Amino acid sequence: MLLKNSRYKEARRFEADDSGQVRCKGTRPREIGPAIGVVEHVIQEGDRLDLLAHHYYSDARLWWRILDANPDLLSGVEISLAERAGEVILIPKAKE
Repeated sequence: MLLKNSRYKEARRFEADDSGQVRCKGTRPREIGPAIGVVEHVIQEGDRLDLLAHHYYSDARLWWRILDANPDLLSGVEISLAERAGEVILIPKAKE
């Protein structure tokens, strides 16, 4: 069950196969559109996505919005800003 304001509320569920079984009970990956209305941020030593979200959105829980706009920040299973000081990332506009 998803919360009514979940970012996955529009994502499709996995469907049953020919035998009628649902092999994966969950939600398919959600669509991520292009970031519109962005601010460029130069990564500083010590930056973290949650701290940037708190700074730009006043809500550290919105870190995923920054990651959505910068998918290249994913390195395997890690999200790392430590070695990216000086690089520019996009901060999407806060939703109105």
